[in-house]
Amino acid sequence: MGLDTLKDALPAYAKDTKLNLGSVLGNATLPEQQAWGAALACAIAARSPRVIREIAAEAADRLKPEAVEAAKAAASIMAMNNVYYRAKHLIGDEAYQTLPARLRMSVIGQPGVDKVDFELWCLAVSAITGCGVCLESHEKALIKAGLGRDAIHDALRIAAVVHAASVTLDAETALA
Repeated sequence: MGLDTLKDALPAYAKDTKLNLGSVLGNATLPEQQAWGAALACAIAARSPRVIREIAAEAADRLKPEAVEAAKAAASIMAMNNVYYRAKHLIGDEAYQTLPARLRMSVIGQPGVDKVDFELWCLAVSAITGCGVCLESHEKALIKAGLGRDAIHDALRIAAVVHAASVTLDAETALA
């Protein structure tokens, strides 16, 4: 189970996705918690049951339980925040920017793991859901906390290939 199972399940036309999964997760340059927390949060955000199961199985072997819970929390909170902040931005009426969210977001303040890791996972999820406001906000927070652009870039690469695997495998299931 896990990454190898996902790679083996990808069809021949998705060879690039298969190779990229191996390179961005199999040889991650990020610390293991950052890489696998991002992968798990992104799998949940990408919504493919098969990818979620396989990534979660491997993440459970690589992450402490509190990191697993925090990665799931990052996916959950960003599912809400990405819709809310993207919508306010896309409406284009500055008056909405002055209105308080009044949405509970306490997990961001106390995620149960290092805040940098949680911010990185939130950034990766935001890449999948396409919220530019959240991407900018989390990137700035990560840079301010001392994380380099290479690490942020690696999280974006993880988001991209986990999403691609999800799309591909769900399409194959639907077409079967």
